[in-house]
Amino acid sequence: MPARTRLPALAAALLLVPAVAAAQATVYKWVDQNGKVHYSDTPPPEPTKSLTQKRVGGGYGESTQLPYATQVAMQKSPVTLYTGADCGDPCKLGRELLSKRGIPFTERDAQASAEDAEALKKLVGGIEVPVLTVGANKVKGYEEGAWQSALDGAGYPRTALPGQVPPRPAPPRPPAPGNGTPPPAGNGMPK
Repeated sequence: MPARTRLPALAAALLLVPAVAAAQATVYKWVDQNGKVHYSDTPPPEPTKSLTQKRVGGGYGESTQLPYATQVAMQKSPVTLYTGADCGDPCKLGRELLSKRGIPFTERDAQASAEDAEALKKLVGGIEVPVLTVGANKVKGYEEGAWQSALDGAGYPRTALPGQVPPRPAPPRPPAPGNGTPPPAGNGMPK
């Protein structure tokens, strides 16, 4: 870029900095003593009934909102991963695939929870882990191509967005008291 065009470009970029900073401001919503609701970019005076503070705008690194395609796919076809302590590499590889694609999922431990074991039996007829459910679609065992196909068919993005924090699975539910010993699980491979 020639020197005479660099200076105007730099000046234009510097003029945009305050606008970007203003777009990422904190907005306060508060209710005064008379019940009147106020919105402001400055903190409210001390005697307020309630206060809500929100960060508006965004930025690449601080966004926690999922991509739109992921949100739509989650509503239509939520993802559940049935695992067990003895599952080993198949469950590990399955979790890594879901995280790499940025897909939120619920993990259910069929070995630690009798309730989850019963749900898995109803779903696939046995307690063989891992099992991936994507909406009504179920995939027994870990085979990357089958998992990718099920996720693609539900509309999940192929990769996470740059800067997207990989979703953490919901922690497995603890066994309900009085459920007894969970049923034994297989070796982690489908029969």
